[in-house]
Amino acid sequence: MGWGATGPGPSPLTEVLGEYHVPVLADAVLEGLAPKAGQTVVDATLGGGAHALILAERLGPAGALIGIDQDEEAIEAARFRFAQKSRELALPRIVLLHARFDRLGPLLDAEGCREVDSILFDLGVSSHQLDDPRRGFTFRDPDALLDMRMNPKSDAPTAADLLNTLPERKLADLFRENADESWSARIAEFVCQRRAREPFQTAGQLVETIKAAVPVAARPKGIHPATRVFQALRIAVNEELDILANALSQAVDHLKPGGRLAVISYHSGEDRVSKRFMLSRSGRCQCPPERLVCDCGAQEPTLRLVTRKPIVASPEEIARNPRSRSAKLRIAEKRDHA
Repeated sequence: MGWGATGPGPSPLTEVLGEYHVPVLADAVLEGLAPKAGQTVVDATLGGGAHALILAERLGPAGALIGIDQDEEAIEAARFRFAQKSRELALPRIVLLHARFDRLGPLLDAEGCREVDSILFDLGVSSHQLDDPRRGFTFRDPDALLDMRMNPKSDAPTAADLLNTLPERKLADLFRENADESWSARIAEFVCQRRAREPFQTAGQLVETIKAAVPVAARPKGIHPATRVFQALRIAVNEELDILANALSQAVDHLKPGGRLAVISYHSGEDRVSKRFMLSRSGRCQCPPERLVCDCGAQEPTLRLVTRKPIVASPEEIARNPRSRSAKLRIAEKRDHA
């Protein structure tokens, strides 16, 4: 069994990260991708390997599971998970790769996998990343530094960098476009006022600013008032929406005829990109009826939609795993003639 470049042995860190998160919509993913013995499956957003493991169990020793993640801690957690299960299950060849998912195409080419049987994207942030204050994704720890980089070793700007340097208008656009924050302009105004006095460094500073900007009566019911702004910053820091369509295109190019693509999204921006991509690749025009010339990007169909509407979690799953509340799963199949 291959374990990637850094070896098979679990480190002390992996003992803490072994249970990274509960896989969302696991039954629907298994049913939709229908992995079979001997196939090659890609988990393009490995996380702690929860989805990857349930897929790997179906592949058997003759199959292969390729996991990709830009977070080294996620790869460590997945490696630990697979090492534990390999003692009791006949797992496939497993390759774990440290990279951002928009490198999917070149990575698969380098592994000699020109075509694979199915590819899964489970977008967003993992439970572990949210719960670890060192990563700066959470608003629950006021002293957490505002980092939010999925790969903390990268030289990309942090969330604090964006808050301290972007013009007010761009901040407002970021909060609105990435997270549908209805108070985006006022929050951006308050951010700029505060950073003129002191630069943003911690989650607590940002939470205080958001609460000052948004009246109590106008705050969303059932979620923390800082949720959307933190989400918007995370998406911007990691360029999540910018790279998604490109990554999905690479995925389709590397699917076998009849192979399936599954995407789990957690907010409207991710789902919108996924939906438009799949509709476009299925040849369905998305232009308004009154438009005489198609300019939506619809192409000669290479995909067949498996899910006309997204699959969502049942009330029972939401009760077991609240993270599944906003999840939407879309699946498409590569046409035989593509």
